[in-house]
Amino acid sequence: MRRRRAPRGDAASPDRAAATELVRNLGAVLNELGLTEVEVTLGALRVRLQRAAPSAAVATTAPVPAAAAQPALTVADAAPANTVSIEAPMVGTFYRASSPTAEPYVREGDVVKEGQIVCIIEAMKLMNEIECRAGGRILKVLVENGQPVEYGQPLFLIEPLR
Repeated sequence: MRRRRAPRGDAASPDRAAATELVRNLGAVLNELGLTEVEVTLGALRVRLQRAAPSAAVATTAPVPAAAAQPALTVADAAPANTVSIEAPMVGTFYRASSPTAEPYVREGDVVKEGQIVCIIEAMKLMNEIECRAGGRILKVLVENGQPVEYGQPLFLIEPLR
């Protein structure tokens, strides 16, 4: 009696929704446990998530002053109340322009319209154009060109036009 092999192709590979769900779950585990890398192989699917390691802190034995023990202010805390922030919709690398020699999409002080492209985030070798979600004036660019960004990280502060 001969055994038949499962056909290659769609039946042997996981569907796109399952792969996306696996990546999201692994990303949550990565953040929750403070890991810099995680890799999982599930049948024909191999997923590896990696982020830049946090910079090593110098260990000291000096006591910490009470003021330093308070949590650091976030961008949202330091921003004026009437500002809108544009956050990273994904993990990737932030680029201000379409190429290294091109002019940035926007600069501080520029007036932007809703839907206007303000930057690119490269994720998994794909360049994703990020659009402005509100019209206004760019108050601050919060990320340096070529720096890694996390999901939900503020990229720009915008003062909405009245």
